[in-house]
Amino acid sequence: MNAIFNLSWPIRLLLVAAVLLTLWLLIDNDTSSQPSGDMQVERSSDYSMTDFTMTVMDLNGQPQRIIEGSEASHYPEGDRTEIIKPNALHIAVDNDDWIMQADRADTTGKGEHIKLTGNVIITNKDQPEIQLLTELLHLDTINNTAYTDRPVLMRSPNGDTHSVGFHAALKEETINLHSRVRGQYDAPAAN
Repeated sequence: MNAIFNLSWPIRLLLVAAVLLTLWLLIDNDTSSQPSGDMQVERSSDYSMTDFTMTVMDLNGQPQRIIEGSEASHYPEGDRTEIIKPNALHIAVDNDDWIMQADRADTTGKGEHIKLTGNVIITNKDQPEIQLLTELLHLDTINNTAYTDRPVLMRSPNGDTHSVGFHAALKEETINLHSRVRGQYDAPAAN
């Protein structure tokens, strides 16, 4: 007879319990290591940069944008680029230059459309005291426009303007505030 049949009943019961416990632990460990449907799928980049400065040229070889950031990663799936802490200088020939900062920027392809998220700040390079602040901004680099449907705060030395949503034409230097526009301004000092 086999050695297992020579064991007493309590020992056999302990062995069966040990096998069942081991199987239960293995099965439970397998299911907990698989990501649930709510978890984000892990991505891998094909290249990345840290503490970088990048110059984007126009068709004539002139600087169009100078982009700095703490980290940039390119993901081949969807040809997507993500930039952490972007700071971009938008250079406009014969117009004002604009500085755009955010916590994060996302774009696909050649960067025709850029989405800035988190602490978005736009300033005029020559007038840094005037700021436009929001949490989400879409940039269209082909038409040189910027827009959002989120709350916006426009700060200037004379006061603040609040709005929900805006559309800016960077080349024409115009900003259209969409809705719930309100402001508070200080009266100029009397001479």
